[in-house]
Amino acid sequence: MATPQITSEEIDRIIQMAWEDRTPFSAIEYQFNYTEADVISLMRRELKRSSFNLWRKRVHSITNHKHIKKRNNEISRFKCSRQRMISGNKISKR
Repeated sequence: MATPQITSEEIDRIIQMAWEDRTPFSAIEYQFNYTEADVISLMRRELKRSSFNLWRKRVHSITNHKHIKKRNNEISRFKCSRQRMISGNKISKR
Protein backbone atom coordinates (compact mmCIF):
# COMPACT_ATOMS: atom_id res chain seq x y z
CA MET A 1 0.00 0.00 0.00
CA ALA A 2 1.47 3.33 -1.05
CA THR A 3 1.10 6.23 1.36
CA PRO A 4 0.18 9.63 -0.05
CA GLN A 5 2.87 12.31 -0.46
CA ILE A 6 2.53 15.00 2.19
CA THR A 7 4.43 18.06 3.37
CA SER A 8 6.28 18.41 6.67
CA GLU A 9 3.48 20.69 7.94
CA GLU A 10 0.93 17.98 7.19
CA ILE A 11 3.11 15.38 8.93
CA ASP A 12 3.21 17.63 12.00
CA ARG A 13 -0.58 18.01 11.89
CA ILE A 14 -1.15 14.25 11.56
CA ILE A 15 1.11 13.63 14.56
CA GLN A 16 -0.74 16.30 16.51
CA MET A 17 -4.11 14.77 15.62
CA ALA A 18 -2.88 11.27 16.48
CA TRP A 19 -1.89 12.45 19.97
CA GLU A 20 -5.29 14.08 20.57
CA ASP A 21 -7.57 11.74 22.50
CA ARG A 22 -10.81 12.69 20.81
CA THR A 23 -9.58 12.77 17.22
CA PRO A 24 -10.56 9.44 15.61
CA PHE A 25 -8.46 7.77 12.97
CA SER A 26 -11.33 8.30 10.52
CA ALA A 27 -10.88 12.10 10.84
CA ILE A 28 -7.21 11.75 9.90
CA GLU A 29 -8.16 9.51 7.00
CA TYR A 30 -10.79 12.00 5.81
CA GLN A 31 -8.43 14.97 5.92
CA PHE A 32 -5.15 13.38 4.81
CA ASN A 33 -6.12 10.05 3.20
CA TYR A 34 -4.01 8.19 5.80
CA THR A 35 -5.46 4.97 7.22
CA GLU A 36 -4.85 3.85 10.78
CA ALA A 37 -2.02 1.60 9.56
CA ASP A 38 -0.49 4.55 7.68
CA VAL A 39 -0.68 6.71 10.81
CA ILE A 40 1.02 4.00 12.87
CA SER A 41 3.80 3.72 10.27
CA LEU A 42 4.21 7.49 10.20
CA MET A 43 4.36 7.69 13.99
CA ARG A 44 6.89 4.85 14.13
CA ARG A 45 9.05 6.62 11.52
CA GLU A 46 8.79 10.18 12.89
CA LEU A 47 8.85 9.70 16.68
CA LYS A 48 11.62 8.51 18.96
CA ARG A 49 11.17 4.90 20.02
CA SER A 50 10.13 5.82 23.58
CA SER A 51 7.64 8.43 22.32
CA PHE A 52 6.15 5.93 19.89
CA ASN A 53 5.77 3.36 22.68
CA LEU A 54 4.03 5.94 24.88
CA TRP A 55 1.69 6.88 22.04
CA ARG A 56 0.79 3.25 21.27
CA LYS A 57 0.12 2.57 24.93
CA ARG A 58 -2.10 5.65 25.06
CA VAL A 59 -3.99 4.70 21.89
CA HIS A 60 -4.65 1.20 23.21
CA SER A 61 -5.89 2.57 26.52
CA ILE A 62 -8.36 4.96 24.85
CA THR A 63 -9.41 2.81 21.92
CA ASN A 64 -13.01 3.72 22.57
CA HIS A 65 -12.19 7.34 21.66
CA LYS A 66 -9.96 6.75 18.63
CA HIS A 67 -12.51 4.57 16.79
CA ILE A 68 -15.88 6.16 16.06
CA LYS A 69 -17.85 2.89 16.15
CA LYS A 70 -16.58 2.11 19.67
CA ARG A 71 -16.92 5.68 20.94
CA ASN A 72 -19.35 6.81 23.62
CA ASN A 73 -22.36 8.62 22.09
CA GLU A 74 -21.77 11.62 24.36
CA ILE A 75 -18.64 12.53 22.37
CA SER A 76 -19.96 14.22 19.26
CA ARG A 77 -16.94 16.20 18.06
CA PHE A 78 -13.37 15.36 17.16
CA LYS A 79 -11.84 18.82 17.21
CA CYS A 80 -9.92 20.04 20.20
CA SER A 81 -11.20 23.35 21.58
CA ARG A 82 -7.80 24.87 20.73
CA GLN A 83 -7.76 23.53 17.18
CA ARG A 84 -8.27 25.98 14.34
CA MET A 85 -10.91 25.40 11.71
CA ILE A 86 -10.01 22.68 9.24
CA SER A 87 -11.91 21.87 6.08
CA GLY A 88 -11.05 18.75 4.12
CA ASN A 89 -7.30 18.65 3.55
CA LYS A 90 -6.76 22.40 3.90
CA ILE A 91 -5.36 23.79 7.11
CA SER A 92 -6.63 27.33 7.41
CA LYS A 93 -4.98 30.33 9.09
CA ARG A 94 -1.49 28.86 9.07
